[in-house]
Amino acid sequence: MSRKIVPRRIVQGVPMPSWPMRIFKGLVLLVFCAVVIIPFVGVISTSVAPNKQINESGGLVLFPKSVNFAAYQSLFSGGVVTRALFVSIFVTVIGTLLSLTVSCLLAYALARPGFTAGRPILLVVLFSMLFSPGIIPTYLTVKGVGLLDSIWALIVPTMISAFNVVVLRAFFMNLPAEITESARIDGAGELKTFSYIVLPLSKAVLSVIGLFYAVAYWNAFFSALLYLNDSKLWPLQLVLRTYVINDTQLGSAELGTELLPPQASIQMAILVVSIVPILLIYPFLQRHFAKGVLTGAVKG
Repeated sequence: MSRKIVPRRIVQGVPMPSWPMRIFKGLVLLVFCAVVIIPFVGVISTSVAPNKQINESGGLVLFPKSVNFAAYQSLFSGGVVTRALFVSIFVTVIGTLLSLTVSCLLAYALARPGFTAGRPILLVVLFSMLFSPGIIPTYLTVKGVGLLDSIWALIVPTMISAFNVVVLRAFFMNLPAEITESARIDGAGELKTFSYIVLPLSKAVLSVIGLFYAVAYWNAFFSALLYLNDSKLWPLQLVLRTYVINDTQLGSAELGTELLPPQASIQMAILVVSIVPILLIYPFLQRHFAKGVLTGAVKG
């Protein structure tokens, strides 16, 4: 007797895998999710766990018996972490706005067919992607323009990313030429066409590039390590590196309070404060992520 063949379920033209394979894939995905989520849960739990439980567990708690926000109260009492948080917020917000503005203007100019100097400038941009100037020449340049021990040393040297400019240029080149031509016929200049026509059509790619810049500014610590000697200008990531990765003790002078929770709890709280802002921003830009990157990088 011939065995009866059961047709496989087809979704959008693709045959669905069998149930055992689907269960296996689900278990593998569950394991990978657990590997990612459990450490993050441990960080949050340790930051709010009671002191006795942290000491008994050796510094890492997965399921706290009670919730204690003493570590966060210590961080936001006006000490080094509070100051560093405001520095990071300033650098991220102002740096992202300036980087987006300069990158969009440069990319739009390079995308215009009538810009005679576009090709040489584009070659310079591409050259900067392939060859880095190095730490010492960059440091001497920053020192020469007087940006040492200035908060602008965290923004100006990294204001333009060549990759982001190339992506924006490719996106602008793929916009229909009829739109800009109709605006020019109506009497709009280049700046007005760029502001009122091009930018509203570029929300997807602007969201993605803005996220790239914001994450880069928020996570940057090496620039502060090189250019800043004044600890009052340290961003949050440099504080994280100094007091968590290097395991330097945070005392009353640094925190600005006499109440000192366990060092493990304080370190985990700093980790949470440094991670959560980007996690809160990303869901609002996620729907633009794939569209912005693919439109700017593949079609161009």
